[in-house]
Amino acid sequence: MENKNFSVLQKLNSDFEKVFSDAFYHIFLFSGEGKIIVDFVEYDFKGKTVFFTSPFQNIQILSKDSIEIKMLSFHGDFYCIEFHKKEVACNGLLFNNIYLFPHFSLTESTFDEISEYFSKIKEINPSEDFSGAVLRSYLQLILAISSKVKSKFLPENSLIQKDFKELKDFQNLVEQHFIMEKSPAFYADLLHISPNTLSKKIKAEFSKTPSQIIQERVILEAKKQIHLTRKSMKEIAAQLHFEDEFYFSKYFKKYTGISPTQFRDEAGISIVADLYK
Repeated sequence: MENKNFSVLQKLNSDFEKVFSDAFYHIFLFSGEGKIIVDFVEYDFKGKTVFFTSPFQNIQILSKDSIEIKMLSFHGDFYCIEFHKKEVACNGLLFNNIYLFPHFSLTESTFDEISEYFSKIKEINPSEDFSGAVLRSYLQLILAISSKVKSKFLPENSLIQKDFKELKDFQNLVEQHFIMEKSPAFYADLLHISPNTLSKKIKAEFSKTPSQIIQERVILEAKKQIHLTRKSMKEIAAQLHFEDEFYFSKYFKKYTGISPTQFRDEAGISIVADLYK
């Protein structure tokens, strides 16, 4: 099948040894052992694995072995995860969450089930009547199955499994203050611990430094404002408390590799932007 906004391709891990980034949401399905790197944060994988990424995240898949990878890609214009949030609760669970792991293991039966849907998608002729509706239905099934499985990995009422109260408090404080306060020292002070202690605890839980989490939260909010609203870059920069739109653009490009304007051009403006005016 060929559709500029939706595709399933067969790849190898060697295709992702160098950093890969584009305007699509991706679902990777593979079996093996190695590391995945998302925005320069490393995660180990072993066995049958599904891996989710959002537009313009920096991705690598590394292994000593040759691994076959099925890659499903869709653009926000084809399937808007914000618009379909009631049907499939994948936004914030599978995609767009800086506190959750981007991949997880699958049982053999679930792996085979999702793989079968990938195969069915490849067989569809996009020029035929109703092909778009069928493709979206298969995608929703894949997302629903994956959401159900991932939710079982999470403890009830919390994204953090450790007993460190500081971790829960840090997450809450970042959500409250990330727009105004981007220094880890600010959060360490509120938690009455040293920046070094905070860094060790956060690194142990999230495999990221406090600075990375704060930066990712700022970028995630910037992406939401660029993609889900029609606000100007100047308005978004002011809302996120940057000195001006030029500094905001520099900050955004340093992390994503592209400018805010290019992100909007390639990721598009979601239909959600016009639903809630």
